[in-house]
Amino acid sequence: MFKRLFLVLTVTLMTLVFNGSLLIGNAAAQDAGLDSLRETGKAFRSVAKQVGPAVVYIQVEKEVEQQNVAGSPFGGHPFGDEFLRRFFGQPPQQNPQQEPQKKAPKRRESGQGSGFIISSDGYIMTNNHVVGDADKVTVQLLDGREYTAKIIGTDPPTDVALIKIDADEKLPFLSLGNSDKLEVGDWVLAFGNPFGLSHTLTAGIVSAKGRSGIGLTDYENFIQTDAAINPGNSGGPLVNIDGEVVGMNTAIFSRSGGYMGIGFAIPINMAQNIHQQLVKHGGVTRGRLGVLIQDLTKELAESFDIDQRNGILVAQVVEDSAAEKAGLKQGDVILQLNGNKVDKVAKFRNQIAMTRPGTEVDLLLLRDGKKKNIKASIGKMESDAEGRPVSSDELPELGMTLQKMTNDLAEQFGYKGVNGVLVVEVEAGSIAAQAGIQRGSLIEEVNRVEVQTPDQVKKLIKESKKKSVLLLVRQGDASRYLALKLEK
Repeated sequence: MFKRLFLVLTVTLMTLVFNGSLLIGNAAAQDAGLDSLRETGKAFRSVAKQVGPAVVYIQVEKEVEQQNVAGSPFGGHPFGDEFLRRFFGQPPQQNPQQEPQKKAPKRRESGQGSGFIISSDGYIMTNNHVVGDADKVTVQLLDGREYTAKIIGTDPPTDVALIKIDADEKLPFLSLGNSDKLEVGDWVLAFGNPFGLSHTLTAGIVSAKGRSGIGLTDYENFIQTDAAINPGNSGGPLVNIDGEVVGMNTAIFSRSGGYMGIGFAIPINMAQNIHQQLVKHGGVTRGRLGVLIQDLTKELAESFDIDQRNGILVAQVVEDSAAEKAGLKQGDVILQLNGNKVDKVAKFRNQIAMTRPGTEVDLLLLRDGKKKNIKASIGKMESDAEGRPVSSDELPELGMTLQKMTNDLAEQFGYKGVNGVLVVEVEAGSIAAQAGIQRGSLIEEVNRVEVQTPDQVKKLIKESKKKSVLLLVRQGDASRYLALKLEK
């Protein structure tokens, strides 16, 4: 009896001690978690105090011509003549007896955005779409001081602009970090003036890197973040937890016009390259290799018997370009640039564009299954259209009408001096139509064999032992390889 009572008391005491330990342990863990949150809050406050004074609120003004109201042949429609012209054709002719139209009065439009000071003498980075071709740019600092800014230079292809203010004293400025060192999951903070709400801070993480193909700028390599970015944040800094600028807030993905969890920022390394050229030359000079390039799809990789994850495909080599002089050929796969892996067209194009003309680069190629090293001296880009991924028209086995090229057809479609077979008709709903083939495309090769007659095309497609056929298709001045699945 006493032994049983002793056992019960012992177990009860041990349970109380154990539960007490759990409670103490849980409380300690809770305190540790709260301490961690407090430290995070302190870090954010520290960054805000460090960065805020160098973030500026930008207001712009531009004088534009107003649409005619009384004298408009469309009766002063609120959307303007261009709206109606687009949907209802040309405006009716004005009666000669009517009074001539008066010149439309001008009005001033205004806009706003953000920017950040990068040097004590007043240089400020922002977006081109913020300042653009504004007539007047006003900059306001956190302490309320206002200055009229001068536009030093803009670069629309990257949406980077540089402006400057003159102050009587040294200004606070931000340190530029290294955007190449950012990793997905890193903390970042976005500063700016969303909806005109001056000097706002939001926090989030880097949710992706190297975003391209969005269609916002010609040269895209965006940092994606879930730190809230809204209209008015454009041009503001995206900083790391150390207060260093790693990006420039530029755009949002939104179906409502407001924040939806995805924002895009220009990497500061790219923006810094543009800034240096704008300060020195007032404009940007880009490098040019002279190739039309495309990403490797699964079908293309299979056709070339290579790993889809490695390299980009050379669809065309521009005559008398740096690429031609270096010995690049159509069908080469570029595996490396200066020892670094090449796997995306956009990234490669950006790297070449940011390379100073005259610089020698090392390229590792795959040609006919064998690796080859070559050196190329980068040329100067005369137009931002050069080097872009080429537009494509695809050619399948069925659903199209082919015709042998004649002198008249070559003249009509702009293919003088070029060999190939012309696509003169595409059947609606066919494999060709689904692939985007258009009348006027030129088939130059089938499975790496040049063709000049429709019979050659049909024969090579029929003899293909793979589930896809590799075509070299030209549309206008641009050629591109296409790997199309066959229905057998």
